[in-house]
Amino acid sequence: MGKLDEKVAIVTGGSSGIGQSIALTFSKAGADVVVCGRSVANLQKVAEEIKASGRHSLVVATDVSVKEQVRNVVKQTVDKFGKIDILVNNAGVLRAATLLEMTEEDWDYVIDINLKGVFLCTQAVAKYMIEQRYGKIINISSISGRGGGLGDGVSYCASKAGVIQLTKNAAYELGAYGISVNSIAPGLIITPMTSLETSPEQFERFIESRKKASVLGKVGDPQDIANVALFLASEDSSFISGQTIPVDGGRTNRM
Repeated sequence: MGKLDEKVAIVTGGSSGIGQSIALTFSKAGADVVVCGRSVANLQKVAEEIKASGRHSLVVATDVSVKEQVRNVVKQTVDKFGKIDILVNNAGVLRAATLLEMTEEDWDYVIDINLKGVFLCTQAVAKYMIEQRYGKIINISSISGRGGGLGDGVSYCASKAGVIQLTKNAAYELGAYGISVNSIAPGLIITPMTSLETSPEQFERFIESRKKASVLGKVGDPQDIANVALFLASEDSSFISGQTIPVDGGRTNRM
């Protein structure tokens, strides 16, 4: 018996990194998983792995910042599986720039995906979860949204702080319907997005600096986040809502 037997989950940004790990972990726990994002070729690969584990999957090309596309993935999920038990709002982007250098276009792009996308997906899915009086919503925030900031990530930090507050408010509104809403705040997790716009030498220095900031002396892996997501998606977390769980190796500068 798996912890998510017969459950149906939607995972946004499911084509790689944290989203991919969550989707595969959920399927191994017994869930059917809808993976959505903008890289259809990569999503198909993830879907094939899900099917290989004996579960069903559905791929839907989706830009979470576009309301019509969000409605489409929700409709396709309900049409195929008849329900939605779990939503993981994982889709996220980063545009590195300081406050003074950030363009309005880059600011809007990050906020639209990282924060507006969480709002749109949560709103669309909640309507179905309210009808069934059950649901688990898991938002992927960041320790950058909890304090400390990033020198060149003003829009990213702002968006992830917004996700934490959206999580609390959604938990308050939806709790009466048996829906829990929580978020995970990862520290540095090695994913394809982590090394964007850096040279190998810069990336190595970055990794070493983050290891030193962790009380465990290491950085994270996508599976570290997937394990916590599984806990929040399962009945093991039945008395938890409105919380943000840091998964950061004990970052002393963010405690």
